[in-house]
Amino acid sequence: MNLQATLSILVFSPILGIIVLAMLPKVQEKAIKAVGFLATLPPLALSLALYAHFLAGKKLTDFSVSVPWIQFRGIEADEPIFSVYYELGINGFQLLLVVLTAIVSTLAAIAACKYVKKEWKGYFMLYLLLVTGMLGVFTAENLILFFIFFEVTLIPTFFLIGKWGYFEKEKAAYSFLIYNGLGSAVLLMVIMVLFAKTGTTNIEHVREIVGDPSGPLSADLKLGLFVSLLIAFSVKLPIFPLHSWMLRVHVQAPPSVVMIHSGILLKIGAYGLIRFGMGIFPEQFEYLAVLIAILGVVNLLYGAFLAFIQTDFKMVLAYSSISHMGIVLIGLAAMNEAGIQGAIFQVVSHGLISALLFFLVGALYERTETSMIDSLGGLAKAMPLAAGFLLAAAMASLGLPGMSGFVSEFMAFLGLFKVLPWVAAVGALGIIMTAVYLLRAVLGMTYGTAARDYSRATDIRGVELLPVLVLMLLIVLIGVYPSVLSSPLQATLETIMLGLGG
Repeated sequence: MNLQATLSILVFSPILGIIVLAMLPKVQEKAIKAVGFLATLPPLALSLALYAHFLAGKKLTDFSVSVPWIQFRGIEADEPIFSVYYELGINGFQLLLVVLTAIVSTLAAIAACKYVKKEWKGYFMLYLLLVTGMLGVFTAENLILFFIFFEVTLIPTFFLIGKWGYFEKEKAAYSFLIYNGLGSAVLLMVIMVLFAKTGTTNIEHVREIVGDPSGPLSADLKLGLFVSLLIAFSVKLPIFPLHSWMLRVHVQAPPSVVMIHSGILLKIGAYGLIRFGMGIFPEQFEYLAVLIAILGVVNLLYGAFLAFIQTDFKMVLAYSSISHMGIVLIGLAAMNEAGIQGAIFQVVSHGLISALLFFLVGALYERTETSMIDSLGGLAKAMPLAAGFLLAAAMASLGLPGMSGFVSEFMAFLGLFKVLPWVAAVGALGIIMTAVYLLRAVLGMTYGTAARDYSRATDIRGVELLPVLVLMLLIVLIGVYPSVLSSPLQATLETIMLGLGG
């Protein structure tokens, strides 16, 4: 295979599944589910092959592709005024997110096969389009291409929530669209200004031009563009107070969509802050680092305290996601290698843990038709496997040593304690609260007083065990052998630290 074609095949291979689905009658449920699942396997296989390529000591730049795509010509000009290239590439950080996306997408497809009850053809066509968008976001080396893939993720997510969600699905879908649409508008304005000022949309070239003190961008314009980027990606992450839409999505969307949303889509916000905020505007990021650290602590404490008082376990996990994204901000605000590495670890770790938790919640909801903590007491006796995995996932989320959550939280706080110990000390209260609200909720569900008759409830079994086991094994693997993440990140961290002057 031509190595330069690998990333294009990886990104667009789910489209083949959409074409096959379009030709299938909508009544053929088994065939549709089979195609929907199988179409997620090529990106998974290729992403793992890329990781193996890296482990073999070979360069990831072998897969970069850059070809002319869109050209703007003047009336009498022979040469194009502006050129936009089709550019895909991958570094260590992008590699981790691509592998995470491929794994969670495949496992979420299994959840969809089990828990989606209607119109499977439309569901999987939209789902595969979403997978293409996510893979494109993490491999785009061009601002215009990044924005197009970013927008591609919004459209199928809106319909997947609005059509296949629960009782207030339409409200959740429109809330998602409005907030993310506004964030996209701000992002587009930043991209257009950068394009007009630098004459290029190649991310690396933009970074070099913006970083040139004698370049076309003034200091005030750079600060304004960075603040705009911070706002745009704050919606996606999300950062308080731009978070309310996410709560509705996590409660109302179907389990497979929440796995994707919490596990992958929220991480686009973190990816954008690191790749564009810290990568293109390192001086402005450093200038506002204290503010970003405070926002991280607010996210951490706000999410933790509100998670503590929730009666719906889905809401507990939604506020938990807000809290854990605060740890990403805390790590980035440290502006040192330990903090940034901890933030990236948290991105991957939370993607796995949240996908596992929401899969388990979906399995429980399908059996009990509720996610209320008081109504799920006594689960351990009727469904011991589900209860055991739920407790293990909670332990990972609260940062139990030996699991991925511990590594990411430890490194993020270690980095911040070096530079802003007073902010880190306040934020550490959120770690304590995480243990309190998760143990309260999980123990209340598993070992609390039985609130209903579970005689007809079945434990998780068969194909349902595959996502649970895979995600749990990856969480433990990262916890006991963090090098699976740190090795690919070395070159990326060196580039970031050089940009920060470290």
